[in-house]
Amino acid sequence: MSTTRSRAALAGGTANAARLFVAALAFTSAYVGLSAYGNARSAAAPVQTVTLSAREMPIARPLKVATSTSARAGAVAVTAAGADGCATSYVARSLLAEATPGQGVAYRWRLSRWSPATRTWRTFLAEHGGFAGSEREIEWRPRISGNPGWYRVEVLAEGAGAVRSERFQVSC
Repeated sequence: MSTTRSRAALAGGTANAARLFVAALAFTSAYVGLSAYGNARSAAAPVQTVTLSAREMPIARPLKVATSTSARAGAVAVTAAGADGCATSYVARSLLAEATPGQGVAYRWRLSRWSPATRTWRTFLAEHGGFAGSEREIEWRPRISGNPGWYRVEVLAEGAGAVRSERFQVSC
């Protein structure tokens, strides 16, 4: 009877080992398949060529040519810096003076774009600056690329109101 029990135990142990082997094989296959699926998803997408078209619109009012005397107190002069059909770089100049002697001047430039949807000027770009001294000609060179519309430049000095340029149109 002891040999029958031994055979039964051996047969049962072999069956359990076979089940464990099949389960381990299934788990390994599932892991390898899932790993391959993850690698397939991270593969680079095929390259697609996109052709963009743009329409050319003339500038409604040409900007002045930059001169060293463009800066005036209480005004912002904006000039186009680019000479190719589409100027993407602009020069804004103004003349600032200290309100209180010996305190220096902190100021902020702001390029605003007209929003036809809300019928308001919205900040497009901004930059901060400052200087110590009684008076200084300040200059800012904002870049506008691929965003046609109406713009204006403002300079806001600490302790003074905003000074705005005339609006100008960017066509490309």
